[in-house]
Amino acid sequence: MKAQAKSNPDGLPAFALTSNFASEDTKKSNFKVLLRLLLVVGIAGSVWAIASRGNCHNEFISPAVLETKHREAICTQADVLLPEKHGELWTNLSTAIVSDSFKLKAIDWLSRAVQIPTESWDAMDPVGVDPRWEVFIPFQEYLVDAFPLVHSTLKLTKVNTYGQIFEWKGASPSLKPILLAAHEDVVPVETETIDDWTHPPFSGYFDGDLRGESIWGRGSSDDKSGLIGVLSAVETLISNGFQPTRTVVLAFGFDEEVSGQEGAAKMGSVLLDLYGKDAFAFVIDEGAGFGRDYETVVATPAIAEKGYIDVRVDIATAGGHSSIPPDHTSIGILAEMLVEYEKNPFQIHFTRDDPMYEYFQCFAEHANEMPEDLRELILHSLTSDAALRKLTETLSKDRVLKSLLGTTQAIDLISGGIKSNALPEQAHAIVNHRIAASSSLKETMSRDTDLLRPFAEKYNLTYTAFGESVSGTDSPSQGSLTLLDAFNDALEPAPITPTKAAPYQLLSGTIKAAYNVYRGLEGSNNVIVAPGMMTGNTDTRSYWDLSPSIFRYNHQNFGDTIMGLKGIHTVNENMEISAFLEMIQFFVTLILNSDESTRL
Repeated sequence: MKAQAKSNPDGLPAFALTSNFASEDTKKSNFKVLLRLLLVVGIAGSVWAIASRGNCHNEFISPAVLETKHREAICTQADVLLPEKHGELWTNLSTAIVSDSFKLKAIDWLSRAVQIPTESWDAMDPVGVDPRWEVFIPFQEYLVDAFPLVHSTLKLTKVNTYGQIFEWKGASPSLKPILLAAHEDVVPVETETIDDWTHPPFSGYFDGDLRGESIWGRGSSDDKSGLIGVLSAVETLISNGFQPTRTVVLAFGFDEEVSGQEGAAKMGSVLLDLYGKDAFAFVIDEGAGFGRDYETVVATPAIAEKGYIDVRVDIATAGGHSSIPPDHTSIGILAEMLVEYEKNPFQIHFTRDDPMYEYFQCFAEHANEMPEDLRELILHSLTSDAALRKLTETLSKDRVLKSLLGTTQAIDLISGGIKSNALPEQAHAIVNHRIAASSSLKETMSRDTDLLRPFAEKYNLTYTAFGESVSGTDSPSQGSLTLLDAFNDALEPAPITPTKAAPYQLLSGTIKAAYNVYRGLEGSNNVIVAPGMMTGNTDTRSYWDLSPSIFRYNHQNFGDTIMGLKGIHTVNENMEISAFLEMIQFFVTLILNSDESTRL
């Protein structure tokens, strides 16, 4: 592989957050940019091993010294990484991918995939019991027809009927394989919204010509473009005579949108049995991409995911006729508890080891238009606890940033009572938590348990929290309070992928190579790579034991839109054909770079 020489970065767009570091107009403009980056490409983060800090965390030192130290330690940019051994093949394929004939083929591949509805639903019965799983039969039949070389060359293992594991055997068994993952299912389309779609949700309609425009329909962005992008890259490589030295494994789940218990969870166990713990050089699944603002492009491969739990708060009290009510019904007691939740949000504990800390350091290093006072504060926080506290306070003033930094809570569901003249015997609510990477399930559950303890005592309720008896009553109980994992799918925050290790560096160089070649650019600073973090959960939740390097990234071009989500999970989901072609370019480059790497 060849690495292009680095030049000085062009810089990132400035952002002022909610501080007094800039004028009001600058704040509005810059904060809009920050929202684009955070919401489009996910929350950034990684762990930095701060071996050289010593005990000098309470002293401010000169910005020049801090900047020098920062540039050496935090957000160093990888060089552009070009295939060398496979250089001629890569050059030929890069030219082919933007040809008219390949565009037509790519449009057909993705459009036909979108035309097959593969919706997954909450509370589905297991495979073999619920007939709704059968929607994956015609989709997988289509994949056989569309990608014949993949199916004739790679070994296919089916897991729980619809999960698919493809193995492209490499010539050298001593090299760790790589795992490319995606999912076949899509979120359902609300029937009430069908008329709101510009083009029908399962039409796969292409509204342009060979110069561009989009493929429309559910799954065009999430995640059939990722799945078809991987298969398109492999099919194209095979058709051009490529035979891998390093084994490539593809893993396609079918219920990621409903937590992956039937698909990826079972596939993870099979992959672990087949290959062993930490057997893969890296894992890449769906996730972030890159966005543009002020002529600066930032890509954020997610290196972590927040944890997750839905806490069900159950209240049970005696029933009776509503004409003789108690002072507080179960609904009234529950309402008081929910008010207590909202009066007590989780506090942010932002540390230098927080997965988001490196993100802000990357801005301080590469955002040339950042207000200097803010840049200085971020750089000072490297060695000053006082500056770190001030930075935390500044970030916490904004609702979006606060939710990204810490554990969140949202009361999303509530139910109680069956009749207007009958006292409610049961009432419950669901409180959704997204758990900060620096926290844990245990800490989150303990906090909820302690928060509601006074209410159990106040209303003389027997209290059970997450299967453990918390308190009884000194007098006959007036009812019960129960906390539990509502859907039995709670998840710890994901392990954090190291950014100093070879897989992250290879991925960063590959991102830059794919971005450059698609646009005919040269140089290492056309796109900046900063580590990110997912707020939602991907199928990688089932793959933690397969590799210490797990990335959520599929090189989607989110453009300049503030959300950049292209209708994901709502009406008018679409994928620009140019963005899809670049995704294929990325996967081709990634496979070739990985194949000849001696560092993985």
